[in-house]
Amino acid sequence: MKNYKPTSPSRRHMTSVSYRGLSRVSPEKSLTVNLPSRSGRNSQGRITVRHQGGGAKKLYRMVDFKCEKRMPAIVETIEYDPYRTAFIAKVRYEDGERHYILAPNGLAVGARVVTAPDAEPSVGNRLQLKHIPIGYQIHNIELHAGKGGQLVRSAGSFAEVLGNAEGYTDIKLSSGEVRRVRSDGYASIGQVSNPEYNLTVIGKAGRSRWLGIRPTVRGTAMNPVDHPYGGGEGRQPRGTRKPKTMWGKVTGGRKTRNKKKRSTQLILKRRK
Repeated sequence: MKNYKPTSPSRRHMTSVSYRGLSRVSPEKSLTVNLPSRSGRNSQGRITVRHQGGGAKKLYRMVDFKCEKRMPAIVETIEYDPYRTAFIAKVRYEDGERHYILAPNGLAVGARVVTAPDAEPSVGNRLQLKHIPIGYQIHNIELHAGKGGQLVRSAGSFAEVLGNAEGYTDIKLSSGEVRRVRSDGYASIGQVSNPEYNLTVIGKAGRSRWLGIRPTVRGTAMNPVDHPYGGGEGRQPRGTRKPKTMWGKVTGGRKTRNKKKRSTQLILKRRK
């Protein structure tokens, strides 16, 4: 982590991730695309995700979560990605094609990675779950074979292989949940890079605005028309028995998962 001299109250406790080990290169132009900023609005122009807007301009890196090319590749760079918490690696395959992949912790420039059903279970390699030894850390896990990795993609996260049986692999996620996944799906070996990301201290409000995060207003500070907690003279109690969202939906400990969801039977142990 990088600390700062206390030249101001906001700098005193501010911390950020050190990017000293990253490659000092511009992103691969053919693997980037400019995404328009929607500020949390849908196609009708209505805000569906609050507290988003502004922020620095950024290019989206097209990360290959499938890794379908069955040939060895060499890691050329380890780069920062403004659209995700983890670092990404640019790899060059034997046929000269370049892709971005999620960089696992410990992957170095010049390393050799390969995707194959029964590849060697070393950091950066991608293989089928049924061929991964028990106890190994994995990330970028496919829920459905061929769809691409959907689980365990954020910085510092990993899942642990617990066992294989009847065409399924039991994995333990970072949350503590134990889940069954089809054994013919692929997963990458290792922990996702940038494990110190959760130690970041923002330090000041302006830094959140740089990241595209707008202020969050308390419900008690609103008017009655805007929130169930709004209104009253001065500081008032919330005036409702249960915690509610600004749309009046009960929250605070209520389970929101659909009880009829088919994949519930694949969850062997719920998270704590």
